[in-house]
Amino acid sequence: MSLQLALEEPEARPWRVELLRAVIGAVIRDGRAKIAAGRPVVLAVDGRSNSGKTTLAARIAQAVPGAVVVHTDDIAWGHSRFGWADLLTDGILVPIRQGRAVRYRPPRWVEHGREGSIGIPADCPLLLIEGDGAGRREVTHLIDALIWVQSDEREAERRRLARERNPDAADMANRAFDKLPFDHAGWMAEELPFNTAQRTWERADIIVCGTPEIPCDLVTEIVVGPPTQARLPDRYSTSPAGHKSRLRRRCRATRWGPQVSSQERKASRSGPSDLLVWLTVSYRN
Repeated sequence: MSLQLALEEPEARPWRVELLRAVIGAVIRDGRAKIAAGRPVVLAVDGRSNSGKTTLAARIAQAVPGAVVVHTDDIAWGHSRFGWADLLTDGILVPIRQGRAVRYRPPRWVEHGREGSIGIPADCPLLLIEGDGAGRREVTHLIDALIWVQSDEREAERRRLARERNPDAADMANRAFDKLPFDHAGWMAEELPFNTAQRTWERADIIVCGTPEIPCDLVTEIVVGPPTQARLPDRYSTSPAGHKSRLRRRCRATRWGPQVSSQERKASRSGPSDLLVWLTVSYRN
């Protein structure tokens, strides 16, 4: 059965099951290949409302000791539904990329007396930015890897209704400062055009199914789809035998193949990521 999605978003099928730890390892290795030592790998976990982003980010963080999750809902609280790119950039991403610890109180937290702060230690190995818009275009140059969580709209709606009946701690913490009920209609009136304009799934390194229909272990495995063709140069959009062999050489930095030479690794950074190339090879074999 196909996922019910927004008209502009193609389903990332065929889906298949992968070990969560293997995909996380590939993301971290791929991220570290792009950065200087002394700062964390920055992974954005993006997707529509109730797609499963928070759950996935929590699973990844649990698997990586010392990882930190920052929720865009915390950054945006009391400020704007989607007009918070500058807060994410200046308050979180720029200082963390400079190797500095972060202790950030967004301006509305100060204005309305919300206690606490968003804290990230300087030696954090992996920083996850989670939320609708986490991988937005304005911060593409400041993140190292991007996951798009794709989910069936009908199941997402069921999740929304369940959250309304039984809000969790995060929902309660991010209630409007005036204590008014969450304005779902107002949110969707902004979310739909935002995602239509952003088309973040086209920039994702991995697309994960947040409402999987194939059997998998919800603790140790995830369901992933093939990379969007828009993310690959033209020379990778077809699959003659010669292309397959070149793609295999490009992806061997991950645990799915033998080691690649340092020269090949260096050359690969000018094209698609090792992780993206591995996914492409895997689907064409």
